Amino acid sequence: MRYSGKTSIFLTATALGLGAAAMAGSVANAQQTTLNIGMASADAGKLDPHIATTTPDKGLLHWMFNGLVRIKPGEASPAFIEADIASSWTTSDDGLTWVFTLRDDVECHGDYGNLDAEDVVFSLNRAANTEQSSFSGDFAAFQSIEATGPYEVTITLANPIPSLLGTLVPYHGGNIVCQDAVEALGEGFERTPIGTGPFMFAEYQPQQYVKLVANPEYFRGEPAIKEIFYRYIPSDASRDLAFQTGEIDMIYGRQDQTWVERIRELPGTNVAIMSPGEMSVISLNKTMPPLDDIRVRQAVAHAMDRQTMVAFKGQDVTLPAISVVPEGYLGHTDDVPTYEFSIEKAKALLTEAGYPDGVTLNAIHTSLPGMLSTMEAVQSLLRDADINLEIQVVEHATFHEQIRQDLSQVTHYSAARFPVADTYLTQFFHSDAIPLKPNAVTNFSHCDVADAEITAARTEPDPAKQLELWATAQQKIAADVCAVPIYQNLQLWAWKDTLDLGFEVNGSLNLSPAITEISKFTE
Repeated sequence: MRYSGKTSIFLTATALGLGAAAMAGSVANAQQTTLNIGMASADAGKLDPHIATTTPDKGLLHWMFNGLVRIKPGEASPAFIEADIASSWTTSDDGLTWVFTLRDDVECHGDYGNLDAEDVVFSLNRAANTEQSSFSGDFAAFQSIEATGPYEVTITLANPIPSLLGTLVPYHGGNIVCQDAVEALGEGFERTPIGTGPFMFAEYQPQQYVKLVANPEYFRGEPAIKEIFYRYIPSDASRDLAFQTGEIDMIYGRQDQTWVERIRELPGTNVAIMSPGEMSVISLNKTMPPLDDIRVRQAVAHAMDRQTMVAFKGQDVTLPAISVVPEGYLGHTDDVPTYEFSIEKAKALLTEAGYPDGVTLNAIHTSLPGMLSTMEAVQSLLRDADINLEIQVVEHATFHEQIRQDLSQVTHYSAARFPVADTYLTQFFHSDAIPLKPNAVTNFSHCDVADAEITAARTEPDPAKQLELWATAQQKIAADVCAVPIYQNLQLWAWKDTLDLGFEVNGSLNLSPAITEISKFTE
């Protein structure tokens, strides 16, 4: 039985029929209450927060949803975790039982009523369900999730995990959904997301924009910004022009040095280079010839010149990657086998493997300009070593669908995760995460050499031994050349200085600046 009665009446999204001309006209009052944002994507992906995996969707969803806890706006480090829907929490000495006391003034968007413990239980169980969530693997240690009071949730773990609170921030499976809304909307929830955050979904125009409106019942107070148009502008040139002419107020930047230098010169413009960086990694599918031969994988690694790649993007906006766990994550080590840039060694290895004339590899790849330019640079480097990389370019959402069907021989994936080594190792390099498996996430290489260390580290109570296990895992993965890390792409955003976000922007786990109830225009 639910602790609070709720209706199942859906507040129909406002059908304003706004086209491009109408949105351009809205710029006249943008300095007061309307925020126009330009995103480097052709369209929205799936707007269900337990399914959405693409970078363009994460920021949008972050403005609509809350978690039990959150990272303080403007930060990305777990050191800044604070209360969100939960007002307080306690944990047992063994770290296996967590009790969260919820706020009682959190309202679901529309007519879906007050959010209570039953909603949180429903939401977290949904996030842990392999058939309903892209992030179920994050909840493998969850033994039970129970409503132990109208506004109290108790989580029991089968074993301690490196960061329980990190799993519960509003990112991926930590986003809390409203049970009545999910059940009432069914499949429509993917295009009509209902949360509890400062902004509510209002309208979706395919390949044009998503419109959000201020949530007047937001528990931290009604937002000063009354509406957000999240516009899909895949062309870097078109997006930049719209920003320079004032059609949009905030822009997702092109990830290269020249963009930062040029946009910084625009009058009245703030530029943020944010952490965490998205780690660009080239995964090599070990089950697909010729990549089933480690010598071919080693040849790919030797043909990759990281310094050239960093110079290609820019020293200020990228960090070279050595390990498959990004620098700055708890558990990262750079004490791993490395493969010096050497075309000669790459060719010799191919010859030794029986390919004196080189090899051809195939990759399905997103059309997102920033990622595509990286893959094209990789293609050029590999060509010098007689490795022909054929790239099939598809729209970003299609890219995510097809690589998860295990269709790509070489996969370029760019991702940021909660900054603990376990998250990255579990999702990208444990055999349980291989595509098409029940807990599949993003192990596109079919790597399995470090399963024992990754699993053991999750339950290791000694922090020093845990670090050793994570280091050994990274060393084994590098030695087997499951993937070739390239660099971290730092997040680039710019906005008009008349927009006061309300905090200093140092980072955002959701890969876009937080827009909260205190964000406002100053003119």
